[in-house]
Amino acid sequence: MFGSLIRRKETRLPNPEDGSFDSTTFSLSTAVPRPSERRTEERVAPMLRVAKLDGPSGVQLIRVRNVSAGGLMAEIGQPVSVGDIVTVELSSQKIPGSVVWIRDGTVGVKFDQNIDLGELLAGRKPRHGFRARPPRLDVSCKASLRVDKTYYTVDVHDISLGGMKVEPIDEYCLGKKVVVVVESLRPIRGEVRWYSNRKAGIVFDDALSFEDLAEWVGKRLELASLKAAYQNS
Repeated sequence: MFGSLIRRKETRLPNPEDGSFDSTTFSLSTAVPRPSERRTEERVAPMLRVAKLDGPSGVQLIRVRNVSAGGLMAEIGQPVSVGDIVTVELSSQKIPGSVVWIRDGTVGVKFDQNIDLGELLAGRKPRHGFRARPPRLDVSCKASLRVDKTYYTVDVHDISLGGMKVEPIDEYCLGKKVVVVVESLRPIRGEVRWYSNRKAGIVFDDALSFEDLAEWVGKRLELASLKAAYQNS
């Protein structure tokens, strides 16, 4: 099943500028990956880098380093605790699991049930044939949107490294180049790719970095915690 996916050994040294050097690896194992382990099994070609983690402290993006049938190892931006019940969204699959170890900003998540790596690598939900899209974070905030010489104040509904959904906006904006300014984020250039009922999808010209988006999410969670504490005082 995985014969065509097994990575062949290369003779050249890894190049840090090569995107695959820092990519996720898939392991033919049911064990939860750990930072110190030495892998003896073959590894499958890299496919994913960023996923979504939903847990008791909220939703955040994570950078996935290793995935096996039984779990994953990932870098996180917001703290979690051992024993937390979480859901990981990978290639449009939502996988329930729990945090089993934490080390220096890296976590190990054990899936409740072993997953089908074939489905995951194909980028499809089981029994459904569609390509995965980048994980999106559900958010609720305001943004300023410039289209030509027109400015809109819009609500942001979700955001990913590569785009966002906003409303309200006019249909003439479809296909237009835009500049979006969201609180605490640098101005983002992009293009309106779809429109429906005053909602629009914007694809960024240059994807946000994982670090920038993780830091932005962290600031929003911290602000929400401060507001909640003030209201309860």
